[in-house]
Amino acid sequence: MSSNKPSIPKGTRDFSPIEMNRRNHIFFTIKKVFEQFGYQPIETPAMETLGTLLGKYGEEGDKLLFKVLNSGDFLSAVTPDDLREGNATRLSTQISEKGLRYDLTVPFARYVVQHRNEITFPFRRYQIQPVWRADRPQKGRYREFFQCDADVIGSDSLINEAELLQIADQVFVQLSIKVVLKLNNRKILGGIAEVIGHADKITDITVAMDKLDKIGIDKVNEELSARGIDALAIERLQPIIQLGGSNAEKLEQIGKVLAESEEGMKGIAETLEVFRLSEIMGIQSPLELDLTLARGLNYYTGAIIEVKAADVSMGSVCGGGRYDNLTGIFGLPGISGVGISFGADRIYDVMLELNLFPSATASSTQVLLVNFGGKEEQLSIQMAGRLRTLGLNTEMYPDNAKIKKQFSYADSKQIPWVIIIGENERTTGTYILKNMKTGEQQTTAPEMILSHLLKNL
Repeated sequence: MSSNKPSIPKGTRDFSPIEMNRRNHIFFTIKKVFEQFGYQPIETPAMETLGTLLGKYGEEGDKLLFKVLNSGDFLSAVTPDDLREGNATRLSTQISEKGLRYDLTVPFARYVVQHRNEITFPFRRYQIQPVWRADRPQKGRYREFFQCDADVIGSDSLINEAELLQIADQVFVQLSIKVVLKLNNRKILGGIAEVIGHADKITDITVAMDKLDKIGIDKVNEELSARGIDALAIERLQPIIQLGGSNAEKLEQIGKVLAESEEGMKGIAETLEVFRLSEIMGIQSPLELDLTLARGLNYYTGAIIEVKAADVSMGSVCGGGRYDNLTGIFGLPGISGVGISFGADRIYDVMLELNLFPSATASSTQVLLVNFGGKEEQLSIQMAGRLRTLGLNTEMYPDNAKIKKQFSYADSKQIPWVIIIGENERTTGTYILKNMKTGEQQTTAPEMILSHLLKNL
């Protein structure tokens, strides 16, 4: 007889206590920085109507939406002719009215339009919630994963862009991850394509330029040619592709190339201002102009931001940019915004590889009280209560088991401190505090133990 082993859907994960403690460390750090800059939390439902979701992510994105079957007899609206016709797209809309959210941006746009009379603009919101995509599972790509987004809408000020760079800087400084902040502007890219006579091929140009470090200038030029860029345009691109020097020098050089492009010059002016503001804000991480940066090209309309870990070969760990008319898709045009999103899973992988998680994230329990039963158990329960009152995460071992078993439990959970109250301790009024990491222990008064733990935890 075959047994059905329990399993979870492909592309989803269970998280152990130690993994959750580490993930919560990342989420808490990001949340704390968001709130320091005045961003407020919102949450939106896991499910949205398909009317909200469909058509917002392109044809490929629509295919990756998880659809939710209607309650009850979901086939009630389907005729035999519909089934024979076999039109999956049409059938799915007849049997399903809802879908799991694909990202946090479209639900945010829906939220703003729906609650516009309750919102004070400019509106700063953050969201840390899971999203779902029916993608092919592979290493680093999941069907269920968290996004950590912050956006400010209803303001065109470039202070917002600079502050988002500062937010990214502070998050990664606090997580002890060395990063490089990269900045570009969609208007500069548009200007480049315009002045070389290929305004319709921005994506082709930037995709090829992005490979410069990997394949070299000659191969980049070959790829540009293969993508339909003519020889004269490729020649005009050379000083842009091989741009060098400081951020100011790069912008000065690109300014000469884009002198005849109004859009391009506006992009340069915006970028110069963001650099100026970032310097005033004292951003610690390196900030670089990267003209190959073109993430979300069809989506962003101004600044484009990407953050890469400096010590690990990894894709971007954070990114975002300026977008115009976010809410126009829901009938409220003319509201500009700028946002940033942290990739919690990639940040986790970076911190794990570089061993950056604080030891405290190994366990949420800070102190364990050993249980000897009887009157000693009563004292241990009372001591545990005092520790919790002081804000220390404390466990009382529930059973009167051998002390070796209780120590083994503390070790397996990586609990840093253990308090022992045996018969001798009860009669003398002094308790034993053991450091489980070093093995050292001291016998002292309960008040001294409380003072010591407060100083060291």
